[in-house]
Amino acid sequence: MHKKLLSAAIAATMTLTLAACGSAQDDGQSADNPDAYIVGICEQMEHVSLSEATRGFKDALTELLGEDNVVFREQNANGEQTNCGTIIDGFVSEGVDLILANATWPLQAAASATADIPILGTSVTDYATALNLEDFDGTVGGNISGTSDLVDLEAQAQIIKELFPDAENVGLLYCSGEPNSVYQIETVRGYLEDMGYTCEVYAFTDVNDLASVTQTACDNSDVIYTPTDNTVAANTETVANVVIPAGVPVIGGDPGICSGCGVATIATDYYELGRLTGELAAQILRGETDISTLPIQYGAMQKLYNSANCEALNITVPDGYTAAEG
Repeated sequence: MHKKLLSAAIAATMTLTLAACGSAQDDGQSADNPDAYIVGICEQMEHVSLSEATRGFKDALTELLGEDNVVFREQNANGEQTNCGTIIDGFVSEGVDLILANATWPLQAAASATADIPILGTSVTDYATALNLEDFDGTVGGNISGTSDLVDLEAQAQIIKELFPDAENVGLLYCSGEPNSVYQIETVRGYLEDMGYTCEVYAFTDVNDLASVTQTACDNSDVIYTPTDNTVAANTETVANVVIPAGVPVIGGDPGICSGCGVATIATDYYELGRLTGELAAQILRGETDISTLPIQYGAMQKLYNSANCEALNITVPDGYTAAEG
């Protein structure tokens, strides 16, 4: 890829602009190596799974390209959708060589902002839903590809059956503003109802009504299921403060949810997902892969449990689960 000498004025302006809308990190190596690849990273919000994906991405990319040959412009939108657009617009103005869109909102913002700069998504559950694609065959095309954290949703439903065979009512808790959460809830609901569970949907609009909706779900459910929902994952303490006193276990679709407010999950290893994305980025930047033909790839799964929450709720987890890191 042709390299551009960055303007100090553009970089300074971008830093000031993005500081107003989210946390910023810049390793400053561009001054030492003007031919280094510049990679813009936009995380949707602060939570452990997204952070692990970013860490894995950076580790893999620096190992493959060399620490002196890549510079990261790392920004966090702090859970504000408009901030994603501002951050991505800054990357486009600077002319970064590649954009990592970490979660759905950054991916949507990047897709709207540029058709030229390569965009890799990660921590995105369903690209067809996120990008409103019809007849999706696994390849987005154009300047977009990436990795997905979609797990086997039937396997997640089976965890509920495995741990709570006598439960009757399952509450489905999710943020209505996250398209990937809607997709997962609809899919898991079908599996659970086929297993004989009665399911009720409990949708909240944002963190302001998360606690009250969670309480309503607890009042009417034997078990709560929540998917890889970014708002829940970023506010697990709020959920835990409701569900643990109520004695209602949560099965989450995300390791961060499991370690924060859940009891168990089968979920993506986000660090390894990030590493996979970093490997794709290296291939694209080196010109070894055509992003327009690169299919979406999927990460490895792992069964996890939260020992503290299981003990608090008197739940015994069978063999085959690994303790989630808190």
